[in-house]
Amino acid sequence: MTRTCLAATLYRSTLALMLSAGTAWASEDIADKYPQSELYDKPVQVLPGVYSAIGATAPPTYENSGHNNNLSFVVTGDGVVVINGGASVRLAAALHDEIKAVTDQPVKLVINENGQGHAMLGNAYWADLGVDILAHVDAIHEVEENGDFILQGMERYNRDKAEGTRVVTANLSFEDKHVVEMGDMVLEVLHLGPAHGPGDTQVWIPALSLVIAGDIAFHERMPPIFADTCTSCWIETFDGPFMELGATYVIPGHGHPTNMDLVVAGTSDYLRDLRDKIAAHIDAGGDLAGAYYVDQTRWRHMDTFEELATKNAGRVFEEMEWE
Repeated sequence: MTRTCLAATLYRSTLALMLSAGTAWASEDIADKYPQSELYDKPVQVLPGVYSAIGATAPPTYENSGHNNNLSFVVTGDGVVVINGGASVRLAAALHDEIKAVTDQPVKLVINENGQGHAMLGNAYWADLGVDILAHVDAIHEVEENGDFILQGMERYNRDKAEGTRVVTANLSFEDKHVVEMGDMVLEVLHLGPAHGPGDTQVWIPALSLVIAGDIAFHERMPPIFADTCTSCWIETFDGPFMELGATYVIPGHGHPTNMDLVVAGTSDYLRDLRDKIAAHIDAGGDLAGAYYVDQTRWRHMDTFEELATKNAGRVFEEMEWE
């Protein structure tokens, strides 16, 4: 067995043990796990060449600097691919400092997993360095339409930490699939279908059986459902092409690296359960006011439950009322 294969086997075994033991759970109650950095937590190596700075599972705050999603990067041997631009230029710079502590290879590509602020507001930092930025066409459209509004929201909670951040859209786009061949790595940048929001993007690394899933997959915090989210479409995309990847390892958009079983429970199972509860409520003649109170206690263990459970129920009612 080669040294590379042995290293990969050891990392996979270690990760599998960590996941099965349930030792990687996050908490939304910890304001900042890495106070010497703008990052919420220091990047960890998930598999050989793949690192992720795991964000808070709480809403974005001044204390966590808006780092409430996962900022990942792949060291390919001929450059670094970053997944998510970060919620501000300061956060992007902090991530870059950590990358430079790991490797002297330059960052050659940044991928935005969607058009939300914590995925793209740091784009300005990378663009100023001349780094290409890739996003799905729908995510680019989202930034073009709502970027200024998203920036203003970040400025409200991040105050002085927002200094220097401006809206920069990706200069590269794709629709269904974009293959990145760099160094020793092949990354398939995918849009598998409608899910959590416009332009949801997954990065599939077949050689490692790893998917950097973005916001199609949740397990430690409750999935947020937006006004334009189609939950039936999300389930169809998740249970279909996403599951068909056959990934062994998953870096979700939020929360620690995990496996498919846990993101199925935290995503598809949750969405199905909520839709079943709302369907029963509608069949019984229930209205929107009552929909907010359907029983979701099964999911109370998930972070952001208090912030999202009732909102999600109301949005699913509004969706299903016309199905």
